[in-house]
Amino acid sequence: QVQLVESGGGLVQAGGSLRLSCAASGSVRSINVMGWYRQAPGKQRELVAAITSGGSTNYADSVKGRFTISRDNAKNTVYLQMNSLKPEDTAVYYCNLDLVGLFGSKAYWGQGTQVTVSS
Repeated sequence: QVQLVESGGGLVQAGGSLRLSCAASGSVRSINVMGWYRQAPGKQRELVAAITSGGSTNYADSVKGRFTISRDNAKNTVYLQMNSLKPEDTAVYYCNLDLVGLFGSKAYWGQGTQVTVSS
């Protein structure tokens, strides 16, 4: 089995920074795309950032220039560095890993971590 553990959320003032982590453990053979999504109350879950196994990145327009996604393949971990946070960044953040395990390729979700930005 594969488990994803997220950490790093919390409460921060506007303009502050947080760093989220998501680590995969268990029967992981390789990880293709790693991504971060977020869901605010009453809104649909949206893609925040993604990174491929080759290091190519993609960001939502709303976070470009403020957030940076990175990965450590040796640790099966993806990070999201969030700077210049705004109140509208408040949401539950979920990691999503498209990985290859014992039984083939599958997308896994983290448990979610709350990020709250106060004005």
